[in-house]
Amino acid sequence: MAHDYDDRPETPGAPKENLIHFNPWRDFNDAAPMADVFGDEPDPEQIAQFMEVVFGYCDGLIPVRSFIDKGQGIDGRPHNIWIEACDNTTDKMVTFANWAAREGAAVYVIPGTVAMSGQAKAADILQMQTVVVDIDTGDIAAKRAHLERHLGPPTMVVESGGITPEGQRKAHVWWKLTEPAEGSDIARVTRLRGDIAAKVGGDMHFRSAHQPIRVAGSVYYKNSLKTQVQIVELNADRERDLAEFVEAVADMPPAPGVNLAPDFTTPDKPRTDEVLVTPVREGGQDDWSRFEGASAAIGYFIRMVHDGRLSKDEGWEAICGYNAAMLRPQWPVERLKRESERLWAIHVEKHGPPLIRLDSAAPAPNEMPAFTLGALLDDDSPMPADIIAPRVLTPGGLLVLGGAPKVGKSDLLISWLVHMAAGQPFLDFTPPRPLRVFYLQAEIQYHYLRERMRQITLPPKVLAGARDNLVATPKLNLLLDTEGSVRVAEAIRRAFPAEPVDIICIDPIRNLFDGGPDGGGENDNSAMMFFLKDRVEVLRDHINPDCGVILAHHTKKLSKQQVKDDPFLALSGASALRGFYTSGLILHRPDEESPQRKLEIELRNGPALAAKIIDKVKGEWVEINPMNERLVRAELGARHDAERERKGEVITDILEREARAGRMYTMTLFAQSFENQGGLSGQTSIRDRLNVLTTKGVIKFVKGDAASGLGLPVDRSKFGYLCTELMELGSSEELVDPSTGEVFPTVTPVRPSHYKCAQTGAVLPVENPDIWVYPEGANP
Repeated sequence: MAHDYDDRPETPGAPKENLIHFNPWRDFNDAAPMADVFGDEPDPEQIAQFMEVVFGYCDGLIPVRSFIDKGQGIDGRPHNIWIEACDNTTDKMVTFANWAAREGAAVYVIPGTVAMSGQAKAADILQMQTVVVDIDTGDIAAKRAHLERHLGPPTMVVESGGITPEGQRKAHVWWKLTEPAEGSDIARVTRLRGDIAAKVGGDMHFRSAHQPIRVAGSVYYKNSLKTQVQIVELNADRERDLAEFVEAVADMPPAPGVNLAPDFTTPDKPRTDEVLVTPVREGGQDDWSRFEGASAAIGYFIRMVHDGRLSKDEGWEAICGYNAAMLRPQWPVERLKRESERLWAIHVEKHGPPLIRLDSAAPAPNEMPAFTLGALLDDDSPMPADIIAPRVLTPGGLLVLGGAPKVGKSDLLISWLVHMAAGQPFLDFTPPRPLRVFYLQAEIQYHYLRERMRQITLPPKVLAGARDNLVATPKLNLLLDTEGSVRVAEAIRRAFPAEPVDIICIDPIRNLFDGGPDGGGENDNSAMMFFLKDRVEVLRDHINPDCGVILAHHTKKLSKQQVKDDPFLALSGASALRGFYTSGLILHRPDEESPQRKLEIELRNGPALAAKIIDKVKGEWVEINPMNERLVRAELGARHDAERERKGEVITDILEREARAGRMYTMTLFAQSFENQGGLSGQTSIRDRLNVLTTKGVIKFVKGDAASGLGLPVDRSKFGYLCTELMELGSSEELVDPSTGEVFPTVTPVRPSHYKCAQTGAVLPVENPDIWVYPEGANP
């Protein structure tokens, strides 16, 4: 191959003069071209659009080429010119395209610029501002849809003129960059072109920077077919940042039916053992791409791990070793992990679960540790920092949060975890810093989980701080057995690849419980111990021996007295579980008619903590001051409170109903008229309630001129007539709806003229009757 960028072999011995430079001033055939009614002509507008997308930001010279397409039955010499990327670039390209059309030649460019005429090799390219993939086989439409789904809309799509055997039009898909790539970034661009082509089954020749491509708006001549190279989609303002585009391409999976592994069974390809020791360079300099080489090597080591011939860590070390030694330059670790996980998932789906177990994070000591009393007394080293203070969750500790169904256990737990992930205190439970939390929950499906997360009413500062630190799973259909533990461990490591997790939360135990070989349930002490020691602890030690574990658990049915005597006996499997955890919390509702909950706390590694009375106020969990709670006959007091509230509502309802009937009352008259009606008891009790309601501002008064204005009889009492906020006074007059003939009573809104001062009890005039004001601090 003799080369600038010619992709066809030269004729042996052909003179160099066969390759000439085009100059429009030397074309003496100046006769007007004849229109070809059987084909298309160059389109200056499309050529202008194409040149702007491909070279709009570039400086230097554009290598342009034309040669006779195959299948026309004519011969011709290739023509090369170099056009400067400047203001009149399009005019020069249109001139050249018109000349090529008259000669029956196709027009190509290298989508990059060079410094001097005559340069067109890969090493000569100075700037490139686009990434392109040539899709020329298979289901073109499906491949374009795959690219748009994962990489977003392209800047331009060009139908090159060719047609596949299935009848689909071949296409060039272009993405314009925000600025031209130079230096080492050109290698990144060509690597991207090769990666995209590999993942959608495109033309792999575009791994080379000097690969030419047809110009949109020019004419396609091939196999006796004459047609225009057309732009079929143009998003001229759509540009991509190179670094972001690299990440997007790395995350894009291969299109359906595309296999990245090369066929090493053909004679010109090395065997797998040769692949592992054959370096692969970027830019398509070797027989296969780095994608193909890496996929083959990763697949080989994955099979070794799946068959149990390598441990998981040994397999990863082998993959990293291949990456470091054979890929030039090597892949980033994150990209290597993504490709390994993708191929692992495919292999497991095809061949079933792997023959692996979780490896211990650290080998166990050979000798049992034991310390003398003196050694313990003399050890003045600082205590390890709490994961959640004060001693609620310690390094390597296990916390169990128990509660009956629907008591609010999961809601409390989610709010707690969000605060811990944001590094903010919650109910006086304090983290030392923002914690990395993995929430393994198995109750709420994805859409309802995101709905619940959005319904959390927390300060924006807390939510912002926890966005990346709290990772939650949707409802899982798995047991925490050997295979399930492996899947969970992989998920945790993917969630926190840089730093170890601080808290692993499992909610609830019941949905993930594995009772071991005997298949015992969660109330079986032996099964519970197996789950805690062989599942939870092994998972924790494998991920991070110092992280804390939180288990959410259901409670058994106990009487209120039993819960009061020892609330932790309510935990299912309590005799084993209670002896194992380092912290226990029980959430229960002492009074079923009260919204308040009680949080009982038991610590193994610290001093006892008093129980907390908590409740949700405006969507947030808060602690209620126990000094405000009744200590004696609390349930009876709560019933009395409810009864007093009921009487107030009955009085207000009667006043409004009577007013609509045209009747209003003073305090004395109301107490006399409605004694023992509606459950209001006697006159004295009614007057007491009215005094409370008027002091709280729920009821005010109408007297003097205001009463006369409503047509009420003059009253000489201290307070006047009773008035509520929504009161309307009916009259004997009626209104008739002219359209329907319906008859309505006439009503007049009643506005208060006086109110009772909450401090002195004096009757004072209302400043603005149209605004109902409650006394400061009153609770209507």
